[in-house]
Amino acid sequence: MAAARLSTRVIVRRVHLWLGLTIGALFAVAGLTGSLLVFYPAIDAALSPALRAVPTEARPVSWQAVVDTLHREHPTRTGAWRIEVAPDGGAIPVRYYRPKETADRDFAPLLLWIDPVRLTTIRTGFWGDTLVTWIYDLHYRLLLEKPGGIAMGIAGIVMLVLILSGVWAWWPRPGGWWRALRFKRGAVPIRRLYDWHKLGGLAGLLLLLVVTATGVLLDLPDQTRPLIARISPLYRLPVATIRPDARALPVDRLIAIARRRFPDGALAWIETPASATAPVRINLARPGEPSRRFPRTNVWLDPYTGGIVAVRDGRAETGGDTLLNWLHPLHDGEAFGLAGRLLAFTAGLIPILLFVTGLLRWRRKLGHRSAGAGKTHLG
Repeated sequence: MAAARLSTRVIVRRVHLWLGLTIGALFAVAGLTGSLLVFYPAIDAALSPALRAVPTEARPVSWQAVVDTLHREHPTRTGAWRIEVAPDGGAIPVRYYRPKETADRDFAPLLLWIDPVRLTTIRTGFWGDTLVTWIYDLHYRLLLEKPGGIAMGIAGIVMLVLILSGVWAWWPRPGGWWRALRFKRGAVPIRRLYDWHKLGGLAGLLLLLVVTATGVLLDLPDQTRPLIARISPLYRLPVATIRPDARALPVDRLIAIARRRFPDGALAWIETPASATAPVRINLARPGEPSRRFPRTNVWLDPYTGGIVAVRDGRAETGGDTLLNWLHPLHDGEAFGLAGRLLAFTAGLIPILLFVTGLLRWRRKLGHRSAGAGKTHLG
């Protein structure tokens, strides 16, 4: 039995070694890009002189004025606009999800920013054109669109095997815990590399498991959602057909109606109708929801009468929807505020430490073996 356990440990260590030398490099790249993306809206704004020039406290006179600006400056784009409402004000980010210029791409919305005071477009571009959106695509889909997302999801599963095999290979025998957790300062370099590798992995174990597992589920929605739906029903977007009228109500009035439905909700997004027969969607962030930026409380309204067409209560979700709602806020740390984001940022740096220390230790061991073989040959 002891021999069998030993052979299993040796096999697991070899699996861990070769996974680390191969998928470990991708793990390091995913970690580094993920750390940058934890603060990507702030990084993007800092890199743009046009956005930096807008006072952070600036707000529009009305949200209808913002909608009018979009229609005036982009008259041929008649689909839905998604207007983000940042809690602190400043330049207003807007997305147009179906631009004809990128119709051949799986996901490449038009991104633009509105000056809330002058009510003009101050920056525009397509997803993937800016540095942070390029990094996002690299992290999420390896720049390969949907097939890249599937590949990244599968790679994430292999990364979980890499992490767990490392724990198994390290797991101390009875009575060996103190030795296994020690850092030997005076040891030879190859031993210190091992100590950095094992202690870095153990310190970040929970963070690595969380960000990797949530990353797999985010990368493979078409595979995971049906599995989750078998256990718990998932929310289905309402299908509503609106009867067009001569003139739509101001969007600010629709926002007020939505907020009366959820008085504790803070305005997060405004989505204009995709057509003359489609509703307006108002997205509200309520206390207790894991994501402030992408909350799940929605109110769909008839833009002509102000009647509520459908409602989604982000705090009364099924178990399956609750799981899905937590994935992204856990992955980037948003669910726990600045402290959570700093933890997610740190989690992204750990794979780099593990890959570098593991690679250096492996190379040193190869060097020692080569030196030993040379001495034997000369002897």
